[in-house]
Amino acid sequence: MFTGIVEATASLVEVAERAGARTLWVDLGALADGVGLGASVAVSGVCLTVTGSRGTERSFDVITETLRLTTLGQLAAGDAVNVERPMSAQARFDGHIVQGHVDGTGRLVGRDEEPGQTTFTIEADRSLLDGMVMKGSITVDGVSLTITDLTATSFSFCAIPHTLEVTTLGKTGVGDGVNLEVDVVGKWVARMLEPWIDAIRAGGASAREG
Repeated sequence: MFTGIVEATASLVEVAERAGARTLWVDLGALADGVGLGASVAVSGVCLTVTGSRGTERSFDVITETLRLTTLGQLAAGDAVNVERPMSAQARFDGHIVQGHVDGTGRLVGRDEEPGQTTFTIEADRSLLDGMVMKGSITVDGVSLTITDLTATSFSFCAIPHTLEVTTLGKTGVGDGVNLEVDVVGKWVARMLEPWIDAIRAGGASAREG
């Protein structure tokens, strides 16, 4: 489990294509200490497993499904990624519950610079937006953020200068794709309510037919 508090940005040093999948080599720098084979690391919001090691570099095998649902298939050597190691039981819970299970991608359609903050507007699929609420949590490229505006086609959040400095959001421009993970608590609630919602809809349909 992660918190969405990015520990550092790291450089993608190599990309190896493998029959519909790919292997990413990321230089974790000082964060590589204690990150061995089989360990989990959130890479731009995607929970990946370490499959190889050389110095401070770690490799991650990315399967077809992950490439389909995330932006990892668009990365190239030299790109920066946000990285976060799993939360320890003794750590402070500074962000929100982040699984690293990306629900889909969005596209940055607006970036408004203001004194002390930058407002980002992300266009996303309706299925993702339906799982969001005003002032709720959202993970964008692994960064825990708070939703400040929500429409039928997009959502917005504000980032302070520190966040822009220590994550890849500082270099994310209009038109760029981002990984999105909707708050898992909201997803569980929605799942539990599905039978009730289906029953209400069925009852409404029966009433109209009658």
